[in-house]
Amino acid sequence: MTETAPAEEGLRERKRAATQATIEQAAISLALEHGYDHVTVDMICEASMVSQRTFFNYFGSKEGVILGATPPMPSEAEIDRFARKTGSNVLGDFLTLITSSVLDREPDADLFKARRTLIMRTPELLSKETARMAEFEDQFVAIILTRYQIQGRSLATDPEVEDEARMVVALTTGVMHYVMRKWFSSHPTTSTRDLLRDSIEVLHRITDNTPSAR
Repeated sequence: MTETAPAEEGLRERKRAATQATIEQAAISLALEHGYDHVTVDMICEASMVSQRTFFNYFGSKEGVILGATPPMPSEAEIDRFARKTGSNVLGDFLTLITSSVLDREPDADLFKARRTLIMRTPELLSKETARMAEFEDQFVAIILTRYQIQGRSLATDPEVEDEARMVVALTTGVMHYVMRKWFSSHPTTSTRDLLRDSIEVLHRITDNTPSAR
């Protein structure tokens, strides 16, 4: 009984992931072919062979299925460990924190490329995605500011602390973009986890050997 429950849970999760991927692929293919504004939920349901009820159980709207699920945030325990960690390599530590939650599942390369193509060619979607990413950046900045505050730095005593936090987030985003580009051009069996691990090691070497500007 104890062994059966996890197996059944795993099977349900795999079925759920497969259904979600089918709906996303159908929606994005239709939008690339007909244009985002000309695709309806009915068309997506028909192409993916699911009911509207199933569609809305997975995605709240047509926009939701096109943009995809929001990246998961680190857990409170992970954030607390990051905030209380000693050491000056905030960038390397933060990148490790973010990637540990973002890459729980290896992304589908074809779906990722198709989604990015559609978003970039559709101003409405690009605006929504930009706003969504800005919200995440603000949350990330708040996490880094918590670490600085524990270290005795605050906006009241150090006006530059927020600029530093935003720079850490910007550099983290840049590393993620670099990894994704390298992933697209690498061997099909290369995982994003391996690329990220290698990139984090390079980042640690760079930051550990960079003299302070102060």
